[in-house]
Formats: sequence, structure tokens, C-alpha cells
Amino acid sequence: MSTLAITGGTGFVGSRLIALAIEAGHEVRALTRREQAERARLEWVAGDLADTAALARLCDGADAVIHVAGVVNAPGREGFAAGNIDGTGNMLAAAEGAGVQRFVHVSSLAAREPGMSDYGWSKAEAERLVEDSLLDTAMVRPPAIYGPGDMEMLELFKLAKKGIALLPPGGRLSVIEVGDLGRLLLALATTGDHGRGYDCDDGREQGWSHKEFAQAIGAATGKRVAALALPRPLMMAGAHLDRLVRGAGAKLTPDRVAYFCHEDWVIDPARRPPADLWQPRVETQAGLAATAAWYREQGLL
Repeated sequence: MSTLAITGGTGFVGSRLIALAIEAGHEVRALTRREQAERARLEWVAGDLADTAALARLCDGADAVIHVAGVVNAPGREGFAAGNIDGTGNMLAAAEGAGVQRFVHVSSLAAREPGMSDYGWSKAEAERLVEDSLLDTAMVRPPAIYGPGDMEMLELFKLAKKGIALLPPGGRLSVIEVGDLGRLLLALATTGDHGRGYDCDDGREQGWSHKEFAQAIGAATGKRVAALALPRPLMMAGAHLDRLVRGAGAKLTPDRVAYFCHEDWVIDPARRPPADLWQPRVETQAGLAATAAWYREQGLL
């Protein structure tokens, strides 16, 4: 049993990670900006990634830190820098100050293309901070993450239910189910040094074309979908329209369009974790079906 300090615990990945950690018998301390319900084996620490006193409390007495929190969407470069670079630096300083033995950092495949988007740049800069740390560290670059509780892919499922899929122009991607990612993060936090950086996915060689993945989502909703590839200029126009309508809350931003239109978001198979450490358990079609079922249970689909 270990005491794990977790950031991002109220989000999609972090909440699943906390559930898995508690199931495995660990004590969990998690950062939150809002009041949360009490739960056995879980202590909430009020604060955010800019609150150094809260981060010190979070890390005090922890055996390992799993840094999940980050900014995936922001109006500009400053927002990504504050959440992903400054936030990671603050977490590393708190962990070092508390004498934490292990630091697991959740990065992104976007970090391998830092010139493509502000998000990718910020994740690459955060990786550099982790690499320069004196802590015993491990980093994971997940691809697209899906699963019950995810709100980012909800619109794709809603469109699929109508028999439609709007796709980027070409390209391939890897995906991973949230529980599989959570199990990898736990393995890295609670075992010895297995290396500094890993890619992870569902095990599908060469990933999925966007059309294949859209068809898999359609199958999960019980529909055959008509896949429509949108040219990049049209997607960029949609991003500007979304900004006009939803302002800072826009989901489709120019930064995200640049990310979506990249041809290759397939993981590097040479960077997969060793099989004796971790292997994916969730077959993607079954995972997508479970995700669709969760959306229905919540009245969202």
C-alpha cells in the first residue's frame, strides 16, 4: 500500500485513476478547487497548481505523485503556459520539497510536435522540466483518451447516433480507454524505475484511420455512419465561429484544428511499456460500447 498524491483528480482521467487506486488499497490525497464529497481512503486538499502551500500539503508524506492535471484548451498561449508549464514546475518543486520518491507525469503525444500547436509546445516544455528534475520520474504520452465519464468525445457520439461523422482530412490516430491508462499510471507510481518515457494505446498496430474510428463509434451507438472529411479551411472557419459564439469556452479552436489535421497521431510502438509492466485490457469496440452506454445512463445520448 502506498500514499499517492494526485492532481487532476476531479477530471475525467483523474477521477478514474482515484477509483482504481482506492480499489487497489492505496491511500489517496487529491487536489481540488471545489468542495468534494468525503470518501474512504481519500483526502481532498483544497487548492490549485498555483497554490504552493496547497501543493506542499498535497505532497507531504506521499510515496508518489501522479501529475494528471493540465490545460487541454485555452484562449491563448498564456493559458497553456500557466497550466501546463508553470503548474508542472510548481508540482515538481513541491514533490522535491516533500522528499517524494516517485513522480509520474501525464504528457501528451502532442509534445512530439511542439511547433504545431500551443498545447503541444506547452506539454513539450513541461516534459523538459520533468526530465531536468532530480526526482525518480516517469512520463506517459497518451493518445486520444475515451471511456465512461468523457465529455470531449460526446459530440462525436451524438453525431454518430444521427448517422454522421465529421472528420479531419486524412490521418491516423491511436486511442486508449481511460481505465487502461489509469492502470498504467498506477503501475508506474508503485513499481521500480522502468524508464523515463512511454507511449500507450489499445494495442492496435498502426492505429485507426479517422474513418475507421468514426465507424467504430457508430457501431457503439447502433448506427452506420456516413463519414464526411472536412477540409482544413472549413474547420478553421468553424473554429472562429465557435469562438464568436462561445468565447473563451469554445471547444473548437484554431490551436485544436492544427492538432486535429496532423496526419500522424499514432504512438511509437518502440515506446510501449514492457509487457510485464502493463498491457491494455479493454478492447476498443467494447470500450466504445461501454462509453455509449454511460452517455445513455446520464441522459446525454
